Amino acid sequence: MQNHEIDYFIKGEEMQMVEIELDPNETAIAESGAFMYMDDGIVMETIFGDGSKQNSGGFMNKLWGAGKRLLTGESLFMTAFTHQGSGKARVAFASPYPGKIIPIDLSEYDGKIICQKDSFLCAAKGVSVGIEFQRKLGTGLFGGEGFIMQKLEGDGLAFCHAGGYVMKRTLQPGERLRIDTGCIVAYSQTIDYDIQFVGGIKNTIFGGEGLFFATLTGPGEVWLQTLPISRLASRILSYGSGARKEEGSILGGLGNLLDGD
Repeated sequence: MQNHEIDYFIKGEEMQMVEIELDPNETAIAESGAFMYMDDGIVMETIFGDGSKQNSGGFMNKLWGAGKRLLTGESLFMTAFTHQGSGKARVAFASPYPGKIIPIDLSEYDGKIICQKDSFLCAAKGVSVGIEFQRKLGTGLFGGEGFIMQKLEGDGLAFCHAGGYVMKRTLQPGERLRIDTGCIVAYSQTIDYDIQFVGGIKNTIFGGEGLFFATLTGPGEVWLQTLPISRLASRILSYGSGARKEEGSILGGLGNLLDGD
């Protein structure tokens, strides 16, 4: 294996955390803001990019590898946690919102998984976190995730986070699944990703589900989430502004007044 071999424990139900067990000189990498705690003997270091071999070979190569992450809305930097003591030590990373943490062994998927831009949480050192361009114009324009998604490459463990309940589907050759674009978490590289127009005047105008489905065609694996963060955020915003629907217009205004809003 080129990637570090790590053991892990996922704890919690709605708000999960992953605890990674490191042997001496083993390293885990994580997105900024995911860190929860670490044992004595583990040293934290901010690095350009992801620290993989694909981003080595000189400053400009590292800068280019880190700079590509800006296209997916991520930071130039990641954080590496290396166990420099003796015995075993643990470092933990927490999920950013209610949902599930998905462990993915990249060696089981020919060394590559494609995922939505904000789903990556942490991984064993050596896993490359890059960008995946959508080759089809329609998919890039209307697919919900745009032209650019993340790709995770290597032969080690990576951890993604998804909102709500997570379901894994195995698609047979030629089997097609139509999905709301925001509900896709990740899929294997053998999956063909495209978009399909919903169709129908009533569906288009009054359906409230958008104009396009994402279509995934097998063979391969796909991970789906029930609560995309965009859907959660829009619901919170709708309840945070305007009258309280559950109290009626008059009582809603009175409740806001009593609450100091």
